[in-house]
Amino acid sequence: MESQVRGGTRWKRFAVVMVPSVAATAAIGVALAQGALAASFSVSGQSFKVSADRLEGEGFSQYGAIDKGYTLEGKETVHPVAVSAFRDAKITNLCQSVVTPNVPVFGSVSLILKAGGGKTPVKAHNIYIDVADLQADATFNNIDIGVAAQDAGKGPGMKGGNELSNPFGFAQQAETATLIDVKQTAWATTAGTFELSGLKMSLSTKAKECY
Repeated sequence: MESQVRGGTRWKRFAVVMVPSVAATAAIGVALAQGALAASFSVSGQSFKVSADRLEGEGFSQYGAIDKGYTLEGKETVHPVAVSAFRDAKITNLCQSVVTPNVPVFGSVSLILKAGGGKTPVKAHNIYIDVADLQADATFNNIDIGVAAQDAGKGPGMKGGNELSNPFGFAQQAETATLIDVKQTAWATTAGTFELSGLKMSLSTKAKECY
């Protein structure tokens, strides 16, 4: 069975493109020399924006959760999220940005990370991302809607860690998924491995984002 959804529907908002946390940019640069990145990133005090031209993934699953974390001032906070996961994904023309306001002397400082803009896409394995909002044109193949979160076996399983989730709660899964023109806001991600071809990082003293 194939399901294709466009516009402002639930699929468009809660499907996902997998990306590394901005907080781990330095570690990404080191790992890139070895060709892959293994990382686990906790929810931060800032959300970050991500865009991509195309994501093609296998083994997709998704369920609701609450992330626990801290604000930039050190206060404990929680965020309702849709945790989405792929066993394997390829991402074309990935852009990730985060704006930190009220930096002494500079005001706002933006960090922008780009990869997969050439012939080789970004490759990800066992990737989870905690999504607050997403827009995309999405196509899902062999989709199951309404399974228990613990039974969503097409994806890599439930994440755990800093999230609070119900193993018996609502979940959905699909064998494959393709997302086009992706724009999303996220709080955190966990990656088994991430291969970032053509990685480029830049800083700006202006508020500058991927979209």
